[in-house]
Amino acid sequence: MSDGAQPLLGDDAGVKIRVEILAGITTFLTMAYIVVVNPAILAAAGMPKDETFFATCLASAAATVVMALWARYPFALAPGMGLNAFFAYTVCGQMGVSWKAALAAVLVAGVVFLVLSIMGLREKFVAAVPKDLVRAIAAGIGLFIAFIGLENAGIVVKSPATLVTLGDLSAPSTLVALGGLALTAGLAAARVPGGVLVGIVATAIAAMAAGISPRPEAIVALPSWPRETMGAAFFGLKELLRPDMAVVVFTFLFLALFDTMGTLLALGYTVGCIGEDGRMPRISSAFAADATGSIIGAVFGTSTATTYIESASGVVVDGRTGLTALVTAALFLLTLPLLPLIAAVPAIATSPALVVVGAMMFEGASAIRWKDPAVAIPALVTILAMPATFNISNGLGMGFVLWVVTHLAARRHRELRPATYIVAAAFIVFFVLRSGG
Repeated sequence: MSDGAQPLLGDDAGVKIRVEILAGITTFLTMAYIVVVNPAILAAAGMPKDETFFATCLASAAATVVMALWARYPFALAPGMGLNAFFAYTVCGQMGVSWKAALAAVLVAGVVFLVLSIMGLREKFVAAVPKDLVRAIAAGIGLFIAFIGLENAGIVVKSPATLVTLGDLSAPSTLVALGGLALTAGLAAARVPGGVLVGIVATAIAAMAAGISPRPEAIVALPSWPRETMGAAFFGLKELLRPDMAVVVFTFLFLALFDTMGTLLALGYTVGCIGEDGRMPRISSAFAADATGSIIGAVFGTSTATTYIESASGVVVDGRTGLTALVTAALFLLTLPLLPLIAAVPAIATSPALVVVGAMMFEGASAIRWKDPAVAIPALVTILAMPATFNISNGLGMGFVLWVVTHLAARRHRELRPATYIVAAAFIVFFVLRSGG
């Protein structure tokens, strides 16, 4: 079995420096949208946009360096889409948790994740959860993100009669967003590297030209240190003593666990380092590096950092070593002086990116066994409940509980593992506590 990713540097390993640099640039262009989208999402939690921009760039660079040096894979990390939505809209929005406490929950989940990775328990835990439910969770988060994008664009608006309805498509801001969506979707379909970022930039320029949003006061400026968000996670630890925060920590841990598992395995196949036995070299190191990224992100002041599937774009152009990841990390740092320009990007400019990224995350739904009612019913409820209730944890809980119910009703209890019962029971308690509150 090939090791896939070679040692970080060294001519004896056949590293082609130019190819690795190109791969690192390609990866960055593909995922650079996060430096715009993440601050916009975290702003809904009340976090200062300029500081979360700084934290996003710094955490992405630091976490990616850890992956490069520890696991020696060409994979980049950044605050995860879906995880940031759960952080802002569910934990801070619906549950009323302060963003400092939410950062503390991310920090604790990251530490637990790291311990599980080092001890080798992470693989065993993941194996105990049904694959179809994992796919449904990823698809549900993708649908949730896409729904938020449509709402930010004004394409979907609330309605007292039907809950939601079609917005005013003749509104200038909505027209600009629709044009941005068409452009971003077209670039994504054509697999243009950095297409999502191009869509954001083009939509922002159109919004400014139309007078919908103000133009930036400057292009480049020295970034200010994030005094409010840096280390705020430690001040929020005391709030974790609340009973309902246990579910928050668990959900952050759960989402990070399975998001990372699917991403790393997919990237491993792309690199070509997974053998017929399904094993990936240095998988524990990759998990540990990913967990360390979550801890770094929480300390810097952003939601959970995780490995990005967009790293595959760099792998496709023959990025094979940690040098690819180091180049991507350097580009995240070089983005820091562009804060005035980035801060001027309006929400309607990021809405097309949310829709396109959500569509990419929905891909896993195709592998769900839809002809099996015991699988299809909990999977569908998981997917729909997330955007319908505007709450990711609701979809998670309903899916787990229904999975147990349908499999017991079908007399397929042997397919259920102890961990599945435990997770379902935990969510039942969560729903009872919320109803009682």
